[in-house]
Amino acid sequence: MNLLDTIAILVTLAALFSYLNARFIRLPTTIGLMIIALLLSLGLIALDALGWVALRKEAEIFLRGIDFHEALMQGMLSFLLFAGALHVNLADLRREKWVVGLLASLGVVISTFLVGLMSWWVFDMLGSPLPLIYCLVFGALISPTDPIAVLGILKTVGAPKSLETKITGESLFNDGVGVVVFLVLLGIATGTQAAAPLPIASLFVQEALGGALFGLVLGWLAFLMLRSIDNYQVEVLITLAVVMGGYALASELHLSGPIAMVVAGLLIGNRGRRLAMSDVTREHLDKFWELVDEVLNAALFVLIGLEVLVLVFHHQYLVAALLLVPVVLLARLVSVGLPILGLSFFRSFSPGAVPILTWGGLRGGISVALALSLPLGEERNVILTVTYVIVVFSIVVQGLSISRLVRRFAPRA
Repeated sequence: MNLLDTIAILVTLAALFSYLNARFIRLPTTIGLMIIALLLSLGLIALDALGWVALRKEAEIFLRGIDFHEALMQGMLSFLLFAGALHVNLADLRREKWVVGLLASLGVVISTFLVGLMSWWVFDMLGSPLPLIYCLVFGALISPTDPIAVLGILKTVGAPKSLETKITGESLFNDGVGVVVFLVLLGIATGTQAAAPLPIASLFVQEALGGALFGLVLGWLAFLMLRSIDNYQVEVLITLAVVMGGYALASELHLSGPIAMVVAGLLIGNRGRRLAMSDVTREHLDKFWELVDEVLNAALFVLIGLEVLVLVFHHQYLVAALLLVPVVLLARLVSVGLPILGLSFFRSFSPGAVPILTWGGLRGGISVALALSLPLGEERNVILTVTYVIVVFSIVVQGLSISRLVRRFAPRA
């Protein structure tokens, strides 16, 4: 199946599922799309098992023809992160810089090691021991949070601006940090990366700090170009080039593309929006990137729901996944609670900050994509299945209940 046919099927399914959700189910769009796709997948599995409709094989062939990791990490992610950063107020983010910075860096590291150590114990207890380094790899890929599903809900329930900024900022930056930690640990697991502190620190500096500096340069060059003209078609095209060309160049230079896109998006969305764009350009730019964001999110969550068709499910994998759901939540609680506890000596936090940040830290497509990038083998099958179950729980259960938690604390936040 060629690329055009694949895109056509995905967009058609996304449009159909979006209509069904808007017309009948009326859940938040991303959550509704994933649930409908998941139910369709489970229905195909059930019908195939009963021998009634033999569509599962065709669906599997279609999905195996899509490299989910490549599609997200080298395609969708750059657009989604840039679009998300474009609408983050830099002044608000600056006020929350210490919280966001600690959660996106120290929080990811704490979560990685807590999940890794506890999952190592869980797998051993179930009689399916997994090497500790692969448990740490799992901890790294499950630690980044996904703001896509929860942000729309937070806005509809009137979440405090400071809380929304914390969740958005952390999610945008911890994606890049989480990917770097994942690459380091996977390199150690596969023998391509030395386990010595100096090479690890060097790689982290190159990827993370190098990506941030590259994004700053890229955003500044785009800002100068945007300021020198007043033509919204060309200006939208410039931002598109920043995302596509900039992400590709960052990958070639072995810099963190996700971090580069966040930094470039913040600069263009704030300084560029204020000093380099007319009202007409701002309107067209916002509409363009909002549309890109919606379409790609729809396709992404449909893909997540359909991926269940190509997973390897064993009884032990499912038991491990169910046991690790609370483990991941506990690690999230600790990785959020410790930085906030430390910062509470210097500033005040609302009573609901820790529980909302904990429950609002949804896992999403990035975790699934990183799990799919693991080398073929038993470790990949286990980690992929467990990751998928945790992501589905996170999006469905946490995503649908976070609004009630926000309403409970919002009056005091």
